[in-house]
Amino acid sequence: MQQYEKKADGIYDARTLGTAKMLLLGLQHMFAMFGATILVPILVNSYFHGEGLSVQVTLFFAGFGTLFFHFVSKRKVPAFLGSSFAFLGGFATVAELNSGIYANMTYGEKLPYACGGIVVAGLTYLLLALVIKLVGVKRVMKFLPPVVTGPIIICIGLSLAGSAISNANANWFLALIALSVIIIFNIWGKGLFKIIPILMGVVISYVVALIMMITGVPNPDGSAVLNFASVASASWIGVPDFQICKFDLTAILVMAPIAIATMMEHIGDMSAISATVGENFIENPGLHRTLVGDGLATAISAMFGGPANTTYGENTGVLELSRVYDPRVIRLAAVYAMVLSFIPKFAQVISSLPAAIIGGVSFILYGMISAIGIRNVVENKVDFANSRNLIVAACILVCGLGFSSGLTFEIGGTSITLTSLAIAAIVGVILNAVLPGNDYEFGVNPKGDRQRGLTLKR
Repeated sequence: MQQYEKKADGIYDARTLGTAKMLLLGLQHMFAMFGATILVPILVNSYFHGEGLSVQVTLFFAGFGTLFFHFVSKRKVPAFLGSSFAFLGGFATVAELNSGIYANMTYGEKLPYACGGIVVAGLTYLLLALVIKLVGVKRVMKFLPPVVTGPIIICIGLSLAGSAISNANANWFLALIALSVIIIFNIWGKGLFKIIPILMGVVISYVVALIMMITGVPNPDGSAVLNFASVASASWIGVPDFQICKFDLTAILVMAPIAIATMMEHIGDMSAISATVGENFIENPGLHRTLVGDGLATAISAMFGGPANTTYGENTGVLELSRVYDPRVIRLAAVYAMVLSFIPKFAQVISSLPAAIIGGVSFILYGMISAIGIRNVVENKVDFANSRNLIVAACILVCGLGFSSGLTFEIGGTSITLTSLAIAAIVGVILNAVLPGNDYEFGVNPKGDRQRGLTLKR
């Protein structure tokens, strides 16, 4: 396992900077996570035709989940838990289920079942944590090497591509502005602005939409660019709209396999944070503890109508930028997020975001997710001259993209649907386990191990 040393120019106790600077540093971390975190409920709402996740609930559980993670990990790891993009494909699939119990449901009635599937996905983290505690991370990772996780991540992004185009079609001018701003800030941005490209894309394109509305410029189909009716009627203070999840085997089989990708993302993020801070968090407090914290935070969030959580690479970028590695600063950002969750008018402003801007943002996001899967394969030097690896990846890609309608069957009179991603994950894990020649070992290539996250900033 790679060795880490504390950095001489790093600040490990932010209290030495004074209260005012600590508060500002916490605000900086909140801005870093904000754009990506709120984008998840915005995208999910587009799948569920306005009956999806609540922005308020999402912000609340981003903050609560972060604080819970810090408690479980002995308050040592400076990680922020924001909304996970990995489950977007699962939400989109559940929204369109129309057989069995879902046949006559509204989109809003399907959402709790999607959240129930995420609860189970979060609880699978506990199983992996237990196995890692008992046998060690290197043995476990033999079954989940980059040749399996990389193609699965590729499938997650490509399966959503159609949704990005559909939303962008509402107004390509706005969509291209959002897309261009994200690219510009991600490539040429400096300091904090390089770490918040999604937030900048949303803000700048929203300002353009506001100017279009004021000057009377409509969408190509004649509809208004912005609609503030819900903003005007929203109160300033209010409790987030929590709702209890529901469980059904089909929704569980949609969501649970995605945990394979998110657990690997977590391990990569722990490696990245360890390298950034100069402390080996995989050994202390231990990967088993961080997995439990992340998994339970995800399960608790989904249990009350929130999205899955994941450790954010954007905030790791802020750690590198500021050289302040104190977890207390991250906990301040978590408190800020929870406070914002009790302001409904703020949430409605976010929810008024035009579909075209969502399309422009997701255009780059979905493609980036697939590209990250490719990066995962490249950085880990997966040898595709080896026919074994070629077969594993090929079967995952064909299953993940070919079974567009999934695979439906009945057991005991109950209709069950395996989605394309679930089939791909099952096939990939089994083939990797039974075919000879698996030579992957976690920790040999630290750079490759770190490149597993589904975030824009790495």
